Amino acid sequence: MPDMRLLIVCLGNICRSPMAEGVIRARIEASPLAGRVKVDSVGTGHWHVGDPPDPRAIATAARHGVDISGLRGRQLWPQDYRNFDWLLCADKSNLRAVRARTPADARAQSALLLDWAGVEPDGEVPDPYTGELRDFEHVWGLLDRAADGVVRRLQRELDGRFV
Repeated sequence: MPDMRLLIVCLGNICRSPMAEGVIRARIEASPLAGRVKVDSVGTGHWHVGDPPDPRAIATAARHGVDISGLRGRQLWPQDYRNFDWLLCADKSNLRAVRARTPADARAQSALLLDWAGVEPDGEVPDPYTGELRDFEHVWGLLDRAADGVVRRLQRELDGRFV
């Protein structure tokens, strides 16, 4: 069982959260945390359940050496609040939705991804869905920085567990 379970949340689970899942997972696997952290992603909406990530998200991740083509969209479910430690949201709208749906037996905490990762206090990852390729690249840059921050934070927090 992993020592930490992170669930990345955006609206449709085809742009921001799968790109974040891919880069964070790759960064964790290349660190001393490999095998100790589970990373997954979901959307608060149901529109893209079962769909692959947006082709622009796949292409952007691939340009940076990360393959997300095998991921499939899924929606946030009540059991996610029990099966994960953190629900890390792309923006404030999704954070509000996550918190509004929190079941009574939830164990997961929720936060903004960029804030939690120490990238930008109260920061949001903009949705590139209606934009162009440069918008996906901008989002990738934010998520790349967030992935570094996630690894730094987890190494600090989990250090004592591995002594």
